[in-house]
Amino acid sequence: MASILGANPTLTSIPSYSFSQASHNNGATGNKEHAFYPYTDNGGSTLGITGNDFAIIAGDTRLTSGYSINTRYSPKVFRIGGDDETGEGAHIILSVVGFAADGTALKERLNAIVKMYKYQHGKKMSVKACAQRLATILYGKRFFPYYVTAILGGLDEDGKGALYSYDPVGSYEREQCRAAGAAASLIMPFLDNQVNFKNQYLPSTGEGHDLLARQAEPLPRHEVEQLVRDAFTSATERHIEVGDGLQMLVITQEGIEEAFFPLKRD
Repeated sequence: MASILGANPTLTSIPSYSFSQASHNNGATGNKEHAFYPYTDNGGSTLGITGNDFAIIAGDTRLTSGYSINTRYSPKVFRIGGDDETGEGAHIILSVVGFAADGTALKERLNAIVKMYKYQHGKKMSVKACAQRLATILYGKRFFPYYVTAILGGLDEDGKGALYSYDPVGSYEREQCRAAGAAASLIMPFLDNQVNFKNQYLPSTGEGHDLLARQAEPLPRHEVEQLVRDAFTSATERHIEVGDGLQMLVITQEGIEEAFFPLKRD
């Protein structure tokens, strides 16, 4: 074995450590630059849709690493501000997708902040204030960001569904619907058409480009729940990182309801 290694200089130069990216030689100086990439994408997808008096956030439960399925049950949607481990009394929903470890860390940090607010001020934090606080948390880590895409949901001061979508460094906006994660490019066009009514026109209002566009309006809850199930059923047919189970959380004035539906496991 020693003779084989000695005869092949490429084998003797293989480093004894394991990094995500290979080392680089800097010319004739012999110096080596070692790259370290601390993130990984654990797959999965989430989406959120709002209505007149509710907000729904859902996500699949598959957690992957490359072509491997690490677990078939890894929730991506969480209750925020609850009193105990069951989330009883929570009034905000957060979904995180991307790097699972960062998602868990972000969820726990926001949950602690919302609980502390309640203890210090004697009232629950509004979803609007929580949305701003989450943006501050993400922006504060912008030089070593949480490698996740977050969606925050709840009811606003008027009792209407509120949904906020984020990028990893804290930029956010309120929307009626948003998809994130591995299958976002498959799900978002579907939501644009079925929820935002993009490319939908009113018949008998003209010809060709003169047709009037259908105006977006909030959908009833039963239609939204069916759209969520249809979106994930379609995504599992086309994306290997999405599947196993669908976790759906619905927030209303009565509280948060949770439902679980099976998805494809192959």
